[in-house]
Amino acid sequence: MSSNPVAETVASLMPRAKAELTELVAFKSVADFDQFPKSESEGAARWVADALRAEGFEDVALLDTPDGTQSVYGYLPGPAGAKTVLLYAHYDVQPPLDEAAWSTPPFELTERDGRWYGRGSADCKGGLIMHLLALRALKANGGVPVHVKVIAEGSEEMGTGGLERYAEQHPDLLAADTIVIGDAGNFRVGLPTVTSTLRGMTLVRVQIDTLEGNLHSGQFGGAAPDALGALIRVLDSLRAEDGSTTVDGLTGESSWEGLQYEEEQFRADAKVLDGVELIGSGTVADRIWARPAVTVLGIDCPPVVGATPSVQASARALISLRVPPGVDAAQATKLLQAHLETHTPWGARVRTEQTGQGQAFRADTSSPAYQAMADAMAVAYPGQEMQYAGQGGSIPLCNTLAALYPHAEILLIGLSEPEAQIHAVNESVSPEELERLSVTEALFLRNYAAG
Repeated sequence: MSSNPVAETVASLMPRAKAELTELVAFKSVADFDQFPKSESEGAARWVADALRAEGFEDVALLDTPDGTQSVYGYLPGPAGAKTVLLYAHYDVQPPLDEAAWSTPPFELTERDGRWYGRGSADCKGGLIMHLLALRALKANGGVPVHVKVIAEGSEEMGTGGLERYAEQHPDLLAADTIVIGDAGNFRVGLPTVTSTLRGMTLVRVQIDTLEGNLHSGQFGGAAPDALGALIRVLDSLRAEDGSTTVDGLTGESSWEGLQYEEEQFRADAKVLDGVELIGSGTVADRIWARPAVTVLGIDCPPVVGATPSVQASARALISLRVPPGVDAAQATKLLQAHLETHTPWGARVRTEQTGQGQAFRADTSSPAYQAMADAMAVAYPGQEMQYAGQGGSIPLCNTLAALYPHAEILLIGLSEPEAQIHAVNESVSPEELERLSVTEALFLRNYAAG
């Protein structure tokens, strides 16, 4: 990469990038204002807006989205007649979870063993820095050859859909020829990867009631229907013997054609305990990218400490269902709700309620932007070829943008490779990945403009 002026510029900007990421990570910008002050998110939004203005962006605005958060928008005009590229990232972050479990404070960027640790360092404050670095490198080497729009979302991790609704209400705002979503990641450090599919998801709450109130388990147990027992039966019905997801009417046989995920590598990445089997059938890639996956996220029932000898009158759970491309999330929700109701035993009363949803996404990888990205990655990662991976997670905005702008090409890249441990304690970013992907994005914009 060394003989490339763009790469040399990015390398020279890395100390500044670290200083900026330090400032950005310091904002506790969790978009759950019951847990974290709204002022922290507002401060991060202002930081992003100021950074865009400093780069010469016009029309910089804090957009008040319907979920009570702010997304940051800016427009950088390019040469007359140039194509328009939208660069996306989000500045909100996951809660830090158990702060005591972090080796260093979650909101202080800390260098350790060649990585930078901090909540949001990879997901996705690092993505914002990546966009800034790419644009700076182009400016220093002949200019930015396209019109650039940047959108930095303020509530992606909450799934509350504020930016999706705002985009639908203002359809011209984010219109672009190509969209680069900087919220994915390489399959592993040093292997350049575009994410070409995302699973969709639905969240369903299920409540089971059997009695007017709890009963003494000695006096009534054995004949009185136990709501917690009924719920356990229902939840167990969502999996086959091998752990595969089984929702009546939902197909689970699709296979993944792209990059494969070796089982031993997956066990290591997922930190599976020795002797514990993986669940499901087919290849690992089939299971996590091409097939539905159910997860019980939480159960309301008495905790073990302080439990009394009682038959439970009611119990409830929150269930997540990830759905692969080709499956409509709304239809999957109906199937899941019907399954829960059908499998509730003993005539127990059951209520289901959907609490969240996002559609799956599949990119058109034959488009010119993908060739421009492949050529850029080959330069930024010498000796490596661009790989196509899926992602088990959901980015609902992708579908909103695909629906609003059916002719736009959408590419997903980013800093969230497995070692980044996004959403977990001790999240970190690889500065080498930040550097190489910033070079990649700059070269991509140049290739795409010339295409």
